[in-house]
Amino acid sequence: MAENEFSLMSLEDELTCSICLSPFDCPVTIPCGHNFCQGCLLATWKDTYSCPQCRTLFATKPELKKNTVLSSVVQTFNLRTSKSEASLVVEESKAEKDDVVRCDTCMEAEASQTCFTCMASFCEEHLRPHRENPTFRVHQLGEPVGDLLERICPDHHKLMEFFCSQHGRPICSFCLQQVHKGCTFMSPEEQRSLKENDLRGKLSLLDGKMTKNENVVSQMRDVQNKLKDSATNRRKALAAEYQQMRDMLARDEREALNAVDREMESGQTKLKGLMKKFTENIDIMSKAKEDIHSLLSQSQTLAFLQASFDLPAAHNFDPHTPRINLDSKKVIATQAFAAALREHLTEIFKHPVEARLLKLKPGQSITTEHCLYFCLFFLEQTKKAPQSTEANMGNKDQAKSLENLISFEENDNPRETSSIPPDITSAEKRSELLKYGTVLTLDPKTAHKRISLSEGFTKASVSDEHIDYPDSPERFAVCSQVLASKGFSRGRHYWEVRLSSNNFIGIGLAYSSIDRKGPTSRLGRNAQSWCVEWFNVKLSAWYNSSETVLINPNPKRVGVLLDCEEGTATFYNVADRAYPFHSFVFPFAEAVYPAFWIFSSGSSITLCKLQA
Repeated sequence: MAENEFSLMSLEDELTCSICLSPFDCPVTIPCGHNFCQGCLLATWKDTYSCPQCRTLFATKPELKKNTVLSSVVQTFNLRTSKSEASLVVEESKAEKDDVVRCDTCMEAEASQTCFTCMASFCEEHLRPHRENPTFRVHQLGEPVGDLLERICPDHHKLMEFFCSQHGRPICSFCLQQVHKGCTFMSPEEQRSLKENDLRGKLSLLDGKMTKNENVVSQMRDVQNKLKDSATNRRKALAAEYQQMRDMLARDEREALNAVDREMESGQTKLKGLMKKFTENIDIMSKAKEDIHSLLSQSQTLAFLQASFDLPAAHNFDPHTPRINLDSKKVIATQAFAAALREHLTEIFKHPVEARLLKLKPGQSITTEHCLYFCLFFLEQTKKAPQSTEANMGNKDQAKSLENLISFEENDNPRETSSIPPDITSAEKRSELLKYGTVLTLDPKTAHKRISLSEGFTKASVSDEHIDYPDSPERFAVCSQVLASKGFSRGRHYWEVRLSSNNFIGIGLAYSSIDRKGPTSRLGRNAQSWCVEWFNVKLSAWYNSSETVLINPNPKRVGVLLDCEEGTATFYNVADRAYPFHSFVFPFAEAVYPAFWIFSSGSSITLCKLQA
């Protein structure tokens, strides 16, 4: 409706009589094609008959007939310009309710038919000329049409009988011969049928999608129930296991059942401390704002210029929201250990005391050191539960611990958290690894615009300002990452990376097909990359958004041995020797590239020059 009003308002000059400069009153059209108010035109004709606008002279007085279409347009224009917006809404509402089409001649009786040649509707009385006079026999009559004005071409004042498929709009026969010549067209009814079919197809698609969503919601409700049942069953299983060994493992049972509560309390304590710190920072910066406003309100220029102001140190701190992970690794590890120990003890207790030690590790001679290590390991597991939740800070939410409860029951190989330091006997001589040493440089075409490359493309650090790198489809656009310029698909290759700090840094591998633009382009959060990542004080191994928490050796230099034939990538803490702390095993689908993620400002990684 607002568009129709705008169209009429834009035609105000066309609807104005050039004699009285007012909207047409009973408009008539003379042979030269110009329109005037009937009264104004007759007033200008005295002795001669000419057009007041173009001065065309007529030999005899032209026969004047009312322009019914123009009169209807003017009447609508006057109606809409004379009423306020509120009354217009009421009038339109009434018009929508009243579907009766009136005769355009008497404006009172109900129209019987509409003439699409005259572009007017007539009652039975005023339709007689069309029925009786042979002159009107060629006129096209039809059922009364209430929106006749909307069907009239604004350019040619003809009925828009066709629909241009190319431009998506109704057109008249003149449009079809001129502007839309050569366009594909059809009748409005055919176009409506096509659109109705399209909408029905979309309805069918939406119905299918809604059904799928409803099915997923139903499945998620089942998962919720399963989650509750699994948690309940786990508590019962833990209680049952510890019941059989209560005298020996009562302390472990209590700590296993309360481990989640302790982690939650520790996490709450850390959150409260951080919230207090951030609140203090807010208060400090609010005070600084008040000081600035006070200084800005200083009317004395000299005093204003002499006053000094320094931002508080709090503004240099970049706040972040930690996400507490209620990691259930202790519960899972405790139950697995308890079940295995119960079976082992049951088997051992069947034998005389003299033979029981030999059953701990069949085929090996048991020494005092073995027994001592076994006991120390057992005590270490039972005493680690109250540790601080700082090691549990990560990217996963609280539901992860419950997911671990379910995955432990459903999978034979659940995600585990390494809690035993790497075996000292597994350390390798660095000289043996250097046999496979390779020279690497960082690829500037892949570097995120916050990654600054230096020292011959061997050092990457995080910059506070975006670097003016040229646009490249290979460049990471979301995560501050960079790939090496060389990839490997066969052989063995070794390189070392020096870390400026063990915080917000990731070292890994990626296929060249890794996403560069999307939110899942971060290393380890997709099926095209693997990485070990330091986040706050936690070290984790990531692949396809699956996290394995590792013991953090806090290395200053990390070595990576890539064995393409075996399909393994091993990460070492490089010191006097190379101590492995994690390995990935994966099939090579394509060449893999060394990859790096650096988030914290001031942090950097450097590709080391390898020397035997």
